[in-house]
Amino acid sequence: MSTSALFLSPAEAAQRLGVSAKALRLYEQRGLITPLRTAAGWRAYGPDEMQRASEIVALRALGFSLMQVARVLKGDPRCLESALGTHRAMLEGQMRQLAGRIETLRSLSDGLARGQKPTVGELTRLIAPASEVQVAFDLPWPWGGERFELRDIRPLNYIIGPLGSGKTRLAQCLARALPDAAFLGLERQIEGGVAAQERLQGDAALKIRVDRTMAWLVEDGATESDALTSLITWLETEEPSVLVIDMIEQGLDQGTQEALIAHLRRRGSSGKRLFILTRSCAILDLTAVGDNEAIILCPANHSPPVRVPPYPGAPGYEAVATCLASPEVRARTEGVIAWRPHAGTHVS
Repeated sequence: MSTSALFLSPAEAAQRLGVSAKALRLYEQRGLITPLRTAAGWRAYGPDEMQRASEIVALRALGFSLMQVARVLKGDPRCLESALGTHRAMLEGQMRQLAGRIETLRSLSDGLARGQKPTVGELTRLIAPASEVQVAFDLPWPWGGERFELRDIRPLNYIIGPLGSGKTRLAQCLARALPDAAFLGLERQIEGGVAAQERLQGDAALKIRVDRTMAWLVEDGATESDALTSLITWLETEEPSVLVIDMIEQGLDQGTQEALIAHLRRRGSSGKRLFILTRSCAILDLTAVGDNEAIILCPANHSPPVRVPPYPGAPGYEAVATCLASPEVRARTEGVIAWRPHAGTHVS
């Protein structure tokens, strides 16, 4: 084997590690890894760098922030207890879900022994987690009454589309149709900080959860703000169980967006079901979409919203990609909405 075969490009290293090239750059910026440089100045990852990067990826999967990862790699064990406790809580939640599905299977088997044939619906619920919800409703203007049905709702769902595509209307309809759901609109920019502080003052347990999450995010590169405090407070409240968030990146800089989406992904299926509107490529990194995530596209031509697979060449993938922009570009268009002609109705 040639020496050059031992060294990988950023894209090859990211693919082998199961992360994005952007994540590798972030690890480098934090001083966690130091890739070699070729004579032409390109980054190259050899066996030592790949070993180090794989350790970082494993620690991140356990719920460690980048600051905590740095401490562990330096031999400091002080952060282990809280991170391992968080991971244990996530696994316990998954165990409860699995136990419920096993009990359902046992009940169906007992019924079958007594001659009671299970329904198709009961059988399909063995595949879908018991906590999953389904929703169906007639789409409002600008779609003209087409039926919208959404099954297999993931823990993290992105709603995306160009200006005027109706994505905000879809989000509001979802918030009304889904059981125990709430819509968090752009007004949180104005009143969110005050409302969050009032709620935190009256709930000591909630304040502990919010402070813990905020500390994690700040360690991971987020900037503390009223907008972020409001989001975290809603995320950490026990109710509602479904949250629909309009333009989640509003008021958040790039580092905060990247830290926030990493946190939401790390929650897996243990937290609230989320529907988030976004046009930021820091929030919706198409190279990093996992099994717990789904993309819903509202097409520009007002065809009914559709689920889009997160890989190049899939129907709708290019349309999704063209809707996304960097946080810097999104900041220049923050607050821009589309209006229905002669009606003054928000349809972005």
